[in-house]
Amino acid sequence: MKKRIFGIITTTLLYGCTINQSNIDIKNGDFIFIEAETKKLSGAISRVTKNEKSIISFDHIAMIETDGENHFVLEATTGKGSHRENLKTYLKRHKKENRILHIYRLKKEYLPCLDDAIPTAKTMLGKPYNYTYTPNENEYYCSDFIERAFRNCSIFDLQPMTFINPETGKTDEYWLQHYQQLNAKIPEGELGCNPNGMSKSDKIYKIGTLK
Repeated sequence: MKKRIFGIITTTLLYGCTINQSNIDIKNGDFIFIEAETKKLSGAISRVTKNEKSIISFDHIAMIETDGENHFVLEATTGKGSHRENLKTYLKRHKKENRILHIYRLKKEYLPCLDDAIPTAKTMLGKPYNYTYTPNENEYYCSDFIERAFRNCSIFDLQPMTFINPETGKTDEYWLQHYQQLNAKIPEGELGCNPNGMSKSDKIYKIGTLK
């Protein structure tokens, strides 16, 4: 019995941690997709990327890194650029903000991709956020950061970006003002990625939701 208990504890430390309120066993390489809000940048992302057939829309994606007893989130955000944050701190903050987090995982046959993806993601830490959403080597936006980490395994596809609001058929007002302030051209049609599109990858699957 003691050996069995020790085995369970060892397995949890090496491969993941259980989030008690949801009984989700978080593991190395899991993805966090955050449900979109209706206003500001979150709403703007959702309006132009949401799949019409999907009830849920996402505005952010991040990745979990498990290192023994320690669990971290690797991501790129407007406030911190590409960074690494303690998972407990991350979950506490998002719970306070009433954000809904959906956890996805690589299918079994793609788990070996983590051997390259996580080290690659860590080499990109410390770079600023890419507000133009035009991919370059000096700054990253959330989905760009994750797509690049897994690019060698082609887990996520690059697709032509659009900033057009499907309800009006015109460029969304938020994005018009955003690019005017940057004095930059809207990268309509250029290749990129977004959380909604990435959630549809046939190489990952959903394991649960944190509210």
